[in-house]
Amino acid sequence: MDDWEEEGTTTAATTNLTNHNLYEDGGSRRGGDGFTYSFPSDKPLDINNWNNTGGEMGGFRGTGRGHFGRKDSSEFNGNNGHFENGLRGGYRGRGGRGGRGIRQGGDQDGNRGGFRGGYRGKDEEVFSQGEDTKKESNEEKPKVTYIPPTLPEDEESIFAHYETGINFDKYDDIMVEVSGVSPPQAISTFDDAELCESLRKSISKSGYIKPTPVQKHGIPIICAGRDLMACAQTGSGKTAAFLLPILQKLMADGVAASSFSEIQEPEAVIVAPTRELIGQIFLEARKFSFGTCVRPVVVYGGVNTGFQLRELSRGCNVLCGTPGRMLDVIGRGKVGLSKVRYLVLDEADRMLDMGFEPDMRRLVGTPGMPSKENRQTLMFSATFPEDIQRLARDFLRVDYLFLTVGIVGGACTDVEQTFVKVTKFCKREQLLDIVKSTGTERTMVFVETKRQADFIAAHLCQENVPTTSIHGDREQREREKALCDFRSGRCPVLVATSVAARGLDIPDVQHVINFDLPNNISDYVHRIGRTGRCGNIGRAVSFYDPDTDSPLAHSLVTILAKAQQEVPSWLEESAFSSPSIGKFNPPRKDFAALDSRKGELFPVNVSSRPAFQAATDEEEWE
Repeated sequence: MDDWEEEGTTTAATTNLTNHNLYEDGGSRRGGDGFTYSFPSDKPLDINNWNNTGGEMGGFRGTGRGHFGRKDSSEFNGNNGHFENGLRGGYRGRGGRGGRGIRQGGDQDGNRGGFRGGYRGKDEEVFSQGEDTKKESNEEKPKVTYIPPTLPEDEESIFAHYETGINFDKYDDIMVEVSGVSPPQAISTFDDAELCESLRKSISKSGYIKPTPVQKHGIPIICAGRDLMACAQTGSGKTAAFLLPILQKLMADGVAASSFSEIQEPEAVIVAPTRELIGQIFLEARKFSFGTCVRPVVVYGGVNTGFQLRELSRGCNVLCGTPGRMLDVIGRGKVGLSKVRYLVLDEADRMLDMGFEPDMRRLVGTPGMPSKENRQTLMFSATFPEDIQRLARDFLRVDYLFLTVGIVGGACTDVEQTFVKVTKFCKREQLLDIVKSTGTERTMVFVETKRQADFIAAHLCQENVPTTSIHGDREQREREKALCDFRSGRCPVLVATSVAARGLDIPDVQHVINFDLPNNISDYVHRIGRTGRCGNIGRAVSFYDPDTDSPLAHSLVTILAKAQQEVPSWLEESAFSSPSIGKFNPPRKDFAALDSRKGELFPVNVSSRPAFQAATDEEEWE
């Protein structure tokens, strides 16, 4: 679970060593990797020269993947790595395994104490701990005091958007399938949806001209009161597809937020797996409900609970949240579920996998939550494996509709995919060449581990490339600052783990670099989908290490072929010589573009498209 603390304070001598799971509410523990950092744009970080003059120490011996850092720029005095609060970090080359690792404890005067941990070789998550570690783990964790900055209230900021690209009209040629009994007719324009005046104005101010395929079919399905499982890649307009009909119904029924109720009872509950994604959904809900009596509220970990409870007390019609924090505010008796009419799961395949399924069952089993027959349940994702579809049936009415937009599991043809065959020891040099050639264009660099994210970001900063990073171990203020710096262009390079692969909608990301390929093809498609969005052109470069990435080769060849991309001969050869085994799933099994009920009792509606394209144009759209 996340940190649910009420208001509190922390001292400068307190070091927070919380190790969060990649997806926010999946768990946390003491120990491990918690040092964080920020990079001043005018002073590259020297990772080879740190003076050990403080009290608390951190360092790694390993194979070149350790990292270090600091809490924030205010703690750094700019003098050879000395920290005002006595914290210091060091990196110790490539040699040796284990080593002294982390020493933590003591006071501001530099007295030693606390516990030790040694970083063991290549295993990114294993730390050895001494006797004092167990004592430390029983102590009360520092309370979360972070309060996000106040959101702007002016229309220009609320309705800011980026322009659609030159290929946006290609959406009209995408194949769409709707399976289930008696699906409603799709709309062609937003006027066909018969939305209220407030929503029509918000749509116009948002720069929406015509609905995307998932909106054309999803909006009338939701307006008809049907449960829905929808497969469409991020960037295809899923958020508006469920927000617009929900808000339309709430406004038509005259609901209004009330600050007089001790227990808030929202009419809609929206759940997503990461803080950044649920924050993005909240901003969209806030935009579309601007100037109305409908009030959305967001709750997620890493933010002071008291602040979020005060926001809730001002009234809530649409509650957006990550699973752990949402269950927490419900458990505190601040939110009741008896009036819920809509339950939305975004990135639903992630919400129903092994990490979140218990939380979802707790949520729907909460006293007062209407049964699935008495609420409308909507699930959206880019991928819906068959086992997840079967699991999802427990949450949906028996007559739910299944919507597929494009060929789920494919990659957008607007993203140019390139592969570079390289060993792990040459990756950094290749990365530096690429990011220096892109200049100030926004580039996302994906790595597999949190430590690697910090190390690569430090390396690029040392080479005078303004860089920031985001991963599950960074504090919430640091994550928000990193995204802000990246969006504004102050740091045009963002190094990230897969926490940033799903759902994040960042304008003008021209390049995605897979420094480390993920261990499944689903994450690869999600990652490269951060560019080439909304009809714009993007580029994805992936480093392929034959020693570690060969099990993914077959799936990569399939993805490239679907997206009409050139397949390197060496990759094709690797695909035939190294079949996909183990944890690397072939695309069809992993993505499951088809409704798992096919072959049972449910018909399929296939929207019309040119016959010659149906056989060749099988891409998934972002």
